[in-house]
Order: sequence, then C-alpha cells, then structure tokens
Amino acid sequence: MPINGGESFAIVFALLLGLTLPITPLQILWVNLVSSVALAMVLAFEPAEPDIMARPPRPPGEPILTAFLLWRVLFVSTLFFAGIIGIFEWTEAHGASIAEARPWAVNTLVVMEVFYLFSVRFLRSTSLTLRGARGTPPVLIAIGAVILLQGFFTYAPVMETLFDTRPLPLDHVPVVLGIGVAVFVILEIEKALRRAFAPAPAPAEGDRA
Repeated sequence: MPINGGESFAIVFALLLGLTLPITPLQILWVNLVSSVALAMVLAFEPAEPDIMARPPRPPGEPILTAFLLWRVLFVSTLFFAGIIGIFEWTEAHGASIAEARPWAVNTLVVMEVFYLFSVRFLRSTSLTLRGARGTPPVLIAIGAVILLQGFFTYAPVMETLFDTRPLPLDHVPVVLGIGVAVFVILEIEKALRRAFAPAPAPAEGDRA
C-alpha cells in the first residue's frame, strides 16, 4: 500500500498541476508486476520479530487498518512520492530529457522499495543490526532477481522499445542509491521515535500482586 500510494501521489500530483508524468503507465506496470511482487512475496517467509511473544494479543474488535497502519501508509507514501518527483525534477533541471528522466524515477522507485523491504522486516525493532542487514535467503534471492531484472529493464535495447526507457549513466547510480539510503534512515528514525515515546506496557496481574 505505501508503494502504490507513493506512485499514485506522484501521478495525481502531476495531473493536477498539469506537469509531465514522472513515470508512464507501462513503467508502473513493470514495477508492480516485477519488483513490487517479488519483494512483497518474500515477507511471507520472514521469521517473526524477537519480541513477538511478549506483545499483547490484538483486541478482537480492532480493525485491520489501524490508526498506526494508516499513518504508516501515508508517511511512507509521502517519502516515495518525494523521491519520485524529486529525482525526476532534478534530472530534468540538469539537462535530461523527459525520456531520460523517467528511467531515473523508475529506478529510484525500485531502489526505495528494496531499502523499504529491509526496514519493514522489523516494524518495531531497529533494522540497523547484523541480522537486519544480512537478510534471509528469500530476501537476498528476491533482491538479486530484482537487480537483474531492473538492469535488463534499464540497459536492454528491447526494453527501450517496449517501455520507452533509457540507459542510466553508471556514474550517477550513487545518486539513486543515496535516495534509497535516505528513505531507510528516515524510517529508522521514525521507528526509534515510536519506541522512545511508546507508552509503557501495563503490568501483568502477577506483577501487580
């Protein structure tokens, strides 16, 4: 939902202001069918967070979309929106054509998805640990597959015909990676703030006695 929200925000923003679409519908289809599916599916194979058995059960009447989840979707969608629009406008401002700027936006979106995956593996605890950085075999396999597919999307001549993409200069790749790192750091700061200001859990009956 956050990834789709970021894509939607970027498209709606461009349409409302009469701007050029930063990503074409076909390019969005590529992202949703390839990288989004591959990266989302691996979460089903993730082990539970270490403190999961210490958490209280969900209230029976609690909705699926809680206030926290709504906030999280809006917050992450805004980060993705800023990354997509920001890199598109930045590359155009530095002389890139629309056809050249769009692959920048697509690749930035995919990179943000990869870093978001590493962050969302642990919704409460930090991902800045050896366990968080190492990932599980399904995560690493999915990321490897996405990198290969995205490289094919960016540099294969046939993809230029099908998806109107252009090769991304290799010396500019750190800029795209930097945006992904920035998203990861912001999400880790948000998690740290939530942990710092979270209310203390109520004592158990045995503790009160």
